[in-house]
Amino acid sequence: MAEQILELIAQSQLRPGDRMPTENELAARLGTSRTVVREAVKILSAIGRVRAQKGRGLYVADDEGMLGSSRWGGFFLPTDLDHVYMLFEFRRVQETAASRLAATRATPAELRAIEAAAELCREGHVTGQVALFDRGDDDFHLGIAAASHNPFLVTAVREARRLQHQSSTIGLHGTTGGHADGAVAEHAVIYQAIRDGDPEAAARAAAVHLDNTLDDYRREIQRRLFG
Repeated sequence: MAEQILELIAQSQLRPGDRMPTENELAARLGTSRTVVREAVKILSAIGRVRAQKGRGLYVADDEGMLGSSRWGGFFLPTDLDHVYMLFEFRRVQETAASRLAATRATPAELRAIEAAAELCREGHVTGQVALFDRGDDDFHLGIAAASHNPFLVTAVREARRLQHQSSTIGLHGTTGGHADGAVAEHAVIYQAIRDGDPEAAARAAAVHLDNTLDDYRREIQRRLFG
């Protein structure tokens, strides 16, 4: 149902900051119950796609966030390998912190969102659907950031991943493919530590995941440079 709501947002050409239909209207348009819609909205809110304002309704999340993506992009050169490595260094700091906080703050709905994202990523890997894998991967990391209950971390994680996608599109496309199998297993370890309420285990697992992903980038870069 969360996917159907996202499709409805896209079809309606709603932009970040736009007000969405109410839960009752969504239920009527999607042919389901308000209870089902409410659960889907919780998941979308947990991964930063929808924002609920008490007394005002539902809104499409503002991708600019509090920090503003234009400020991030101004100094980042996606074709500069040093910048790409620094981006990973930054991601390691923010995502270990987010995982540590999520282990003590995640709500049941946020845990379900993280678990569902990990499963979507696994499904994309098993079936060879790269777009599905990427969407699950994004939702997994953003879900953990949301579960930290720190909106600055949510913005930081979202923007760092956007910049990483930018670098992949320009010059490093396909560099995470060799690590996909490992990433799925590492996601499971991170999720389990968060679910078990073990902040240090969650932080360690997130650090391992980022280190292994960076190693995969480095191997791919070496392969492309030297064959």
